Amino acid sequence: MKLTFYGAAGTVTGSMHHLESNGKRYLLDCGMYQGRRKDAEAQNRNFPFQASSIDAVLISHAHIDHTGILPLLVKNGFSGPIYATPATADLCNWMLRDTAHILDSDAQFVSKRSRHHVEPLFTMADAEKTLPLFRPVDYHTPHQLNRALSFETYDAGHMLGSSCIVLRETLNGRSTSLIFSGDVGRPGLPIVRDPEALPAADSLIMECTYGDRLHEREGELTDHLAEVVNRTVSRGGRVIVPSFAVGRTQQVVLLLHHLANEKRIPSLPIFVDSPLAVNVTTVFRAHPECFNEDTRAFLQSGEDPFGFARLKYVREAADSKKLNSLDGPYVVISPSGMCEVGRVLHHLRHNIGDARNTVLITGYQAENTLGRKLVEGMKEVKIFGEPVEVRAEIASLQALSGHADRDELLAWMSSITPKSITPGLKNVFLVHGEPSQAAGMTDAIRKTYGIEAVTPSRGQSFELHAQVDGR
Repeated sequence: MKLTFYGAAGTVTGSMHHLESNGKRYLLDCGMYQGRRKDAEAQNRNFPFQASSIDAVLISHAHIDHTGILPLLVKNGFSGPIYATPATADLCNWMLRDTAHILDSDAQFVSKRSRHHVEPLFTMADAEKTLPLFRPVDYHTPHQLNRALSFETYDAGHMLGSSCIVLRETLNGRSTSLIFSGDVGRPGLPIVRDPEALPAADSLIMECTYGDRLHEREGELTDHLAEVVNRTVSRGGRVIVPSFAVGRTQQVVLLLHHLANEKRIPSLPIFVDSPLAVNVTTVFRAHPECFNEDTRAFLQSGEDPFGFARLKYVREAADSKKLNSLDGPYVVISPSGMCEVGRVLHHLRHNIGDARNTVLITGYQAENTLGRKLVEGMKEVKIFGEPVEVRAEIASLQALSGHADRDELLAWMSSITPKSITPGLKNVFLVHGEPSQAAGMTDAIRKTYGIEAVTPSRGQSFELHAQVDGR
């Protein structure tokens, strides 16, 4: 096998890894790079290979930084199968359409403001051509990609339908195995099951988004959320929650549901402002097989985990605009999670200048994104190209992150590199992390397992050599 890294190499977004096996070519993820607009535009529009040369794509999960430029791949000539878990395939049905709509709307908005035509990355027609290519494959169901290469998925515990992908190549009597972690979740996250233990392997591509730090614990999470809401309400302000429409939005809704039931927050309107989140929540309801025991118990009690009296889902743009003219405190949850596109930009533009309000960040913010600038305390930011003064409180809820921290990643690795197997895990490639996080994870892996991890650069290739004995 030959492995080349084209995305999420030295950065957190744009997951895309190129694998060659037995004369065939595959992509592990095909994600949208998010960051400085000029850099993102250049990287997303230009594939470093012929799209038509790719035989198949294997998707770890539905987040846009792992799937977002699939329609552009199809637009440029790809026509092969896209393998994903059933829940991931169902989520992508909505997410890729929504992304096409957002790209078109934002292109029109910027074109109008700048008086220069901006071409969207891809269109709704491109997204529609992509969806029939999805091939759902259940967890723990081996699938043959070519005569030599097969794959099998395990639950990654990151979000609904997320998977770690185990690839096995047997060629000329020699075998090698490669695990692609996708994004590894955390034990005890709301809604989804914990990450599964994986089999031993020769090589591992592992994310390291939080490879140099630890998260706060779950009990502190609900306390922190209640404090943020109560503090903002006491000022008469609004809580603006930029959130990923898939996974994070449903988790925040479930936590607010619990807090409302326990009367730990006042009775106030809560809005989920996203057509995508409305559709995605329908997908969540359709896949209870992915839920953990607590969420299943919630369902069995007769309550809808994702709906309660004070919660309203907003689908229409006209209703979204009305939110900014409402009186009194409320909570609005709206994509995107890194504050780069979508309706949340309009909510930020209207509310970020008021000191009574709070912007609650609920996940990792990549370099050069608006969300990162807010977390870093910038007092003035640009929204739709125009400067806006930041007076609102900026709070963070990192314990809700769907990514495992350093110690959780080390524990997750233990089944992949058991001490009873020789020579054991030989190659560890760290992706989906900034340099400081990769450096922290590299040091931790060396101390724990005695393995020197590699942080590949964009375009760097590696030959993964097989062993006669399968190891």
